[in-house]
Amino acid sequence: MLAGIITPAAAQRTLSLDSCRAMALRNNKQLSVAKLKQEVALNTRKAAKTKYLPKVDLLGGYEWTSQEVSLLKDSQKDMLGNLGTTASSALGEKATNMLGTLAQQGMITPQQAQALGNFMGSQIAPLAQTINGFGQGITDAFRTDTRNIFAAAVMLRQPIYMGGAITAANRMAEINEQLSANSFNAANQNTLYTIDQTYWTVVSLRQKERLAKSFLELVKKLDSDVHKMIQEGVATRADGLKVDVKVNEAEMAVTQVENGLSLAKMLLCQLCGLPVSDEITLADENTDNLSASAASAQFNMETAMSNRPELKMLENAVEISEQTTKLVRAAFLPQVALTGGYMVMNPNPFNGFEKEFSGVFNVGVLVRVPVWNWFEGAYKVRASKAATTMANLELDDAREKIELQVNQSSFKVKEANKRLAMAMKNAERAEENLRCANLGFKEGVMQSTEVMEAQTAWLQAHTQKIDAAIDVRLSQISLNKALGILN
Repeated sequence: MLAGIITPAAAQRTLSLDSCRAMALRNNKQLSVAKLKQEVALNTRKAAKTKYLPKVDLLGGYEWTSQEVSLLKDSQKDMLGNLGTTASSALGEKATNMLGTLAQQGMITPQQAQALGNFMGSQIAPLAQTINGFGQGITDAFRTDTRNIFAAAVMLRQPIYMGGAITAANRMAEINEQLSANSFNAANQNTLYTIDQTYWTVVSLRQKERLAKSFLELVKKLDSDVHKMIQEGVATRADGLKVDVKVNEAEMAVTQVENGLSLAKMLLCQLCGLPVSDEITLADENTDNLSASAASAQFNMETAMSNRPELKMLENAVEISEQTTKLVRAAFLPQVALTGGYMVMNPNPFNGFEKEFSGVFNVGVLVRVPVWNWFEGAYKVRASKAATTMANLELDDAREKIELQVNQSSFKVKEANKRLAMAMKNAERAEENLRCANLGFKEGVMQSTEVMEAQTAWLQAHTQKIDAAIDVRLSQISLNKALGILN
């Protein structure tokens, strides 16, 4: 029996508000997403920094073509290949004409001219072949054989002036990192706000459950007394039926508040990352001085303007819009970059297209100057400036709304404090009224209906006291959130 009693008690987990907050911050999925966004923004900023540094690329390739690059025309190739034949034909024709002229002039006989012609013909033919071979050799030497081309290169690119685009991109990355941090802060405060509201809702329902059970005991006590009076004949059966109805209503109220408490605890477990079936107990559930604290309505508007993450995010949006304008303008300004590298090719174009690898260093300056774009740059800059103006207007509007929200939260805190003070006085009066009603009923000078009215007034007064005490805490939480100091 002892083990059966201790085990359920040990299964209960007692959670304070701070422990609930810590678990909610640790297990909230949206906060995890916000943290990952911060990591993305951090790496994006680091990547933007690399734009200042030189980039080195390694390129390589192979290409096959169906024809090679030719430095000679086909007619030139044919002429060089038949250079000896052409020369020998011209030389033989001139020699024949010269010998014929000499024979006609009687300087040599026709037999001598024919003999000389035969001798020269026998000597010119080998010479023609030799010259043809020499011409073909020249043709072959001019062949490039570029059907199979291999190339590789190492390239370096160093930006010198990009119109301010790199500086603007880096500034945007830094602002985006700040925006991610502010977004995380906003999600953090929203999580704390939700967990605080849920925590005090559970506490409120637990207090109301205790109140409903106390009310049920009062009604049952009255019901027992009335039935005894019926048996003694000093009360009617109608009085007993009225009290029975009140008992049923009280039991139904207990059931409803128990169901509401179970659902609220399930929600709190879900927000804290705990299984919804876990049995938990809150540190403030059974406190008797729930209404002992009073909220402070004092605030400084500058605190809200400097701490609200929503305003910081809008300020980041304005700064990003300004940098976007600079980035758009940079695209239409002159740009200068330094290039350099080393390139390797095969065939070697630096040595008669030999089948060998050969490399060459290169250094250059690349300048890009936009000349005419039909005012495209001016239109884009105007559009970007208009977007910046819109962002500034949204920021001003948000500041006005936050100022109104802070004032409203302050008024709610003051109102909650006043309501709590009135509820405490009403609860004291209801206690005294119920005491007098019970005393009068015992003395027989008051009827059961008057006692039930006093009990109902007692229940309403204490319910309002619980609501007022919880409202004080919730209004203070709302004010802290409006000021941006909920942490």
